[in-house]
Amino acid sequence: EAVLQAGDSLVRTLVIGSSASGKSEYAEAMAMKRPGKKYYIATLASNDPDSVERIARHREMRKKKGFTTVERCSDMSGLHLPGRGTALLECLGNLVANEMFAERRVEGCAEWVADGIVNLESQCDEIIVVTNDVFSDGAEYTYETMKYMKTLSEVNMFLAERFERVVEVVCGI
Repeated sequence: EAVLQAGDSLVRTLVIGSSASGKSEYAEAMAMKRPGKKYYIATLASNDPDSVERIARHREMRKKKGFTTVERCSDMSGLHLPGRGTALLECLGNLVANEMFAERRVEGCAEWVADGIVNLESQCDEIIVVTNDVFSDGAEYTYETMKYMKTLSEVNMFLAERFERVVEVVCGI
């Protein structure tokens, strides 16, 4: 895999996989190979003590890997990175859920999230977005969950069409 040099054009990668597939580790390893600043845009909301503890643990792990963590669980359109570099957004599934189920619900959620990612990519030399494959289990869900899955799939399709690379991770491969 070629390493980008300063001045090379933007490269956008969507990393998709099921739960515990190794997609996050794959995306982190990809980002760590890149030159320059590395931003980890973490989208997990701190809604309860468990998530607060998980966020603190992840922040410490990322610091050791050379990432600057940017906690941003919603509104990517308002995000301004302190400089150019490689941005790893983890995870699109959390971001869509945060936008859909927040007190201030966003109409046209798929477009809102997609516009936010376009804003983010305009600030990067490279962007890597981690997302979930939510339709592979074949289970039936409530209307609200199906609405979430449909919205996430719309954003996934938008990014897959727009980005130069789409990587599916299965069993860490």
